Amino acid sequence: MIPTPPASPKPSGLCDPHDRINLVLNDRIQLTDVLGVGAYGTVYRARDLLTNVEYAVKALPKVGLDERQRRFQDREIQLHYECQHANIVALHQTLESSDCTYVVLEYCPEGDLFTKITEESQYVGNDMEARNVFLQILSAVQHCHSRGVYHRDLKPENVLVMNNGRTVKLADFGLATQEHVTSDFGCGSTFYMSPENQDPNPQPFSCYASAPNDVWSLGVILVNLTCGRNPWKRASLEDPTFRAFRKNKNFLKTILPISGDLNRVLQRIFEIEPERRITLDELYTAILQCRSFTKQATISPPESPIERAVQTTTAFDGAVPRLDLPAQQYPQQPSHFGKYYPAQQALYTPPSSGQCSPQQSSYPFPSKAAPSYQYPGTAFAQDQFRRCAQALFQTNLVPQHAWPQASYW
Repeated sequence: MIPTPPASPKPSGLCDPHDRINLVLNDRIQLTDVLGVGAYGTVYRARDLLTNVEYAVKALPKVGLDERQRRFQDREIQLHYECQHANIVALHQTLESSDCTYVVLEYCPEGDLFTKITEESQYVGNDMEARNVFLQILSAVQHCHSRGVYHRDLKPENVLVMNNGRTVKLADFGLATQEHVTSDFGCGSTFYMSPENQDPNPQPFSCYASAPNDVWSLGVILVNLTCGRNPWKRASLEDPTFRAFRKNKNFLKTILPISGDLNRVLQRIFEIEPERRITLDELYTAILQCRSFTKQATISPPESPIERAVQTTTAFDGAVPRLDLPAQQYPQQPSHFGKYYPAQQALYTPPSSGQCSPQQSSYPFPSKAAPSYQYPGTAFAQDQFRRCAQALFQTNLVPQHAWPQASYW
């Protein structure tokens, strides 16, 4: 059992990420550019010299890692491979060298969903595309849960886009777990954590269910897609917006341009008691039955949710600070954890080509049962449904949560 993500490894200083540019793995996969650098490794764009197909290659360093950090690297790869799906970034193979593990992934050249929402406002005011994209994300999470895998870091930065934003792929299984019930409090990204995940002083033996925590995160993503902003900074009574929502279940409708149908769906998603929260299957049906996500709004000059200053109105008496997107939150490991919880079930092992010097090995994926829902994202892929996002911004909408730029990680 590996209950809590370890601290980020210290940079070894042995290799600059750009030093690997033009490196050829197994005489076939050539690293061509750096896409992003994070605490746990570097992501490269790469090209297959035989087929000319482009890939994203994540280089995970081995140097400077302790045993626990190595186990977390292995777990991320194993859980990602276990969850192959049309709306999950494909993991093609792994390659080993003396200093790195190279994970060859599907390449999504259009970047992440966060950029599509905040910079292009592609889905705000376009119910068809927002529904299409959200059902794809929901389908991917359903598949993960059917495999006993819980993502725990669902957010637009971890959803990559293709097809001009019409097809999305879930990525980054760095915080994923197979624990149905967990005591990893504070695990994830603050804006998307459920209230039960944010206990600052958890008591011994306290825990929460992993599945409803993912459902809560999906609700915040749904608000991101339809409104271009977050519903609150943190699902805690310390947050004035969330506190107002706790007092009035219809509060979001007073500050966001959401329809009555979507308001009722969000009330079921943002149910405080996890056992009463809507399930994934119920949410899928509710989204299909939702007649509209947004309501007509008075058109005002185009404004960016990134740049707009925070405002207050008489409808809300608490000042909402500008939102700064935090990195993943890694809680401390409880001292009692590991003594009272059973070990995780065995994981599927992704294919490996061994050391980088031998020939590359291609492999067929093992046949897997089809998931309950496969939403490939073609039904609503018509250009004529795209609308101007400015129609959804009203002068009296608060809080106007601002999102900063996001890195590849």
